Amino acid sequence: MVCFTLMSETVASSGAPGMLPKLTAGTLLAAISACFVAQVGVSIPAVINGYINQDLGTTSTQLTWVSDAFLVPVTLFELSFGVVGDLFGRKRLLAIGSLLMVIGGLFGYFTPDGGVGVLLTGQVISGLGAAAIFPTSVAMIAAGTHTIRDRAHAISIWAAALTAGGFMSPLIGGLLAKLNHSGGEFASWRYAFLAMAVLAAVSALITFIAAENSSSPVGRSLDWPGQITIAISLFALLFGVIQGAEDGWSSARVIGSFVIAVVFMVAFVLIEQRVDKPLIQLSLFSNRMFTVSAVVTVLGMFAYLGTAYATSIRLSAILNYSPLKTAGGFILLNIMGVVLFPVSAKVLQRYNPGWVLATGMALIGIGDVALAAIPAATHPGVWVMAIPLLVIGAGFKTAVTAITVVAVNSVPTDKAGMASGATSMLRDFGLTLGPAIVGAIALTNAANAISAKLAGDPALQQKVNALPPELQGVVNSGPLGANAIPNPPNPLKEVAFHALSHAYSIGYLVCGIAALAAALIAALMLGGRQQSHTFVAGAEASAPQ
Repeated sequence: MVCFTLMSETVASSGAPGMLPKLTAGTLLAAISACFVAQVGVSIPAVINGYINQDLGTTSTQLTWVSDAFLVPVTLFELSFGVVGDLFGRKRLLAIGSLLMVIGGLFGYFTPDGGVGVLLTGQVISGLGAAAIFPTSVAMIAAGTHTIRDRAHAISIWAAALTAGGFMSPLIGGLLAKLNHSGGEFASWRYAFLAMAVLAAVSALITFIAAENSSSPVGRSLDWPGQITIAISLFALLFGVIQGAEDGWSSARVIGSFVIAVVFMVAFVLIEQRVDKPLIQLSLFSNRMFTVSAVVTVLGMFAYLGTAYATSIRLSAILNYSPLKTAGGFILLNIMGVVLFPVSAKVLQRYNPGWVLATGMALIGIGDVALAAIPAATHPGVWVMAIPLLVIGAGFKTAVTAITVVAVNSVPTDKAGMASGATSMLRDFGLTLGPAIVGAIALTNAANAISAKLAGDPALQQKVNALPPELQGVVNSGPLGANAIPNPPNPLKEVAFHALSHAYSIGYLVCGIAALAAALIAALMLGGRQQSHTFVAGAEASAPQ
């Protein structure tokens, strides 16, 4: 569910093609196996959130961090890792990325009872591995392909592996949880992380044995001041958004996080205006069309992963579906990426990319509004949600194939690479905002509803106070904790269930409004603009399957 783009590179025209390094089968295998593993890591929490919640007794906010602890490093460090590979060698960095995912997966597998911090540490380590893998795997393919045809063919294979990772991850998690689940225990979610670690170890071995090294150090340098300031700013922003639901929006820690985010963002802008080789060329945003495409990108990606997160919580943590049954919902959400894969590039060649982007965003919005009208309190089966999920998946696939083309076409050719990289970072930022904002809105709403019910029903409050201390702690840990314990003995079960049902319906509605706003902006600002229909190598690979 994360998207990355091949930085548009000028196809070499000097020298005979035979003198240039060719993409070997081993290098391609290493690249696609690594991106497959990274995409599996992105999607793993989706079907096992419910089991994690019940086994570790996580707070509602901690469960949000299980997803975002992986996504945040990807957002913050992807561009810098691309430079590291260019400077010091891509083969080594690709292998290191896979090994980091081995370590992160083992942290997840060996998470002790109550060890939420261990799991989150593993997710951060895995996210760092994925941040290294995604840009490096694409750069290795670009280094060995020297015609548009060869590059498009190789990138299509890479994108297919990305699709397969997003499609297979829910099945892997669901099947392993089912095979290892017995006696009412929920610890079987750990096997999904063990599977990721094994797959990552195989990927690292393939890289060491089969891949050819490449690098491109000329003219490349790390923008450490820019990287540090943007990392602190975005992390502080996300921390404040996620923790606001638990600590309260007026708490010193949350307000302080937002202040830090603003201060370091200002510092980032000042630094980027002064360094010779900035992390992002801020001049891109003086281009009106690029800025519009950036806004549409963030809104649309927020809507999509916010939807995926809300679906994960609804199926696994509210309705308490098994991971395998929850996987059915994510198969529906991802299957259109497989179905539309052969035609997405042709659509971009035939139609204005702005209209394609607007259509994709509109489909996401329509699907979300439909999901908001199907509250969890009606106990809908996965198949009741099938049509909206399929529509959202189709919209997402349609939109992401257009995003890079729109961004690159909006700037001069000499800025296409930087525009592609900036768009990639913006996409990842939008994706990371999805779980953070939807979780904050839904959990704040549910917590307020439960508090209001307790304030108006002293007898219910007395029943909660009479619970044993260990149960009282879980029930009072947040709406998801209150929903995880059945009644009896938990008198708040039904109250929490209905509060969460309503709150996550609001989450779907927020995602729908964001996607429809993105569709309207794209239609009005991009749809009528004459754009080249030339397919940009790597645009298809930008799909966060």
